[in-house]
Amino acid sequence: MDSIGLGNGEGLMRLTTEDRVEEAIEAVRSGKVIAVPTDTLYGFACDACSVEAVRRIYEIKGRKYTSPLAICVADVHDIQHFAATNHLPLGLLESLLPGPVTVVLRRGDSSVLEKSLNPGLDSIGVRVPDSDFIRAIARGSRTALALTSANLSGQPSSVDVKDFEDLWKHCAYIYNGGVLPSGRAGSTVVDLTKQGKYKILRPGSAKEETVAILERHSLIDENSSVVS
Repeated sequence: MDSIGLGNGEGLMRLTTEDRVEEAIEAVRSGKVIAVPTDTLYGFACDACSVEAVRRIYEIKGRKYTSPLAICVADVHDIQHFAATNHLPLGLLESLLPGPVTVVLRRGDSSVLEKSLNPGLDSIGVRVPDSDFIRAIARGSRTALALTSANLSGQPSSVDVKDFEDLWKHCAYIYNGGVLPSGRAGSTVVDLTKQGKYKILRPGSAKEETVAILERHSLIDENSSVVS
C-alpha cells in the first residue's frame, strides 16, 4: 500500500517513489514539515527560509531554539549560495559529498539564508545526502531544506519510521524508505570554517573516510595543530 492516512489531514504515510517527489515539493513550498529518509537517519525537513516552518520543527522536537539546524541542498554546487566556499581546496566538497557528512561553513555576506535561521551564528551545517529522494525534493523546491533528525530531542535517532510514530501526526507526510542500514550514528560533522584546517565536531558514521579525504586535500586537524 502506497498511502496510509491518520484521518486528521496530516501524517500521511507515503513510499519514497519518484511519483511522490512533486507532492513533497508542494508541501515544502506550503510551509509544511515532512519526514524523509536520508543516507543516515530519518529527518524532519522544511523550507529553511520559512520562519513558521522552522519554528514548527523546533516545536515538534521539543528542541531549544538555541540548538542550530543544518540545511540540506540538492547538489554540491548549490552550497555556494548559502555558505562561503572560496577558501576550500579545489575538489574537496565534491570528494566529501554527496555522502554522510555535514560540513560546517561560514554563511558569508552573500548567503541567501534567512537571518532568522540559527540567529546569532555566522556558520551553518550543510548536507548533501547520498539519497536521491531528498535531493530531488531540495532541487525541486529551489531552496535549502532545514534538516534535523526525526525524534524528540534527547531521544535515540530514527532508522525506521516506526521509531518516531508518536510524531507522525505533526508532519504533512512521512516518506517510508524502509529500515536504514547505517545504524544510529548520524552524519559525520566537520568544521571547515578555517582555511587549511578541519575539526571533527561529531564522529558520526564516516569519520575515518572523511578524515582521509580532508588530509588528502592537505587540511590539518585543528586540534593537533595546537602548539603546547
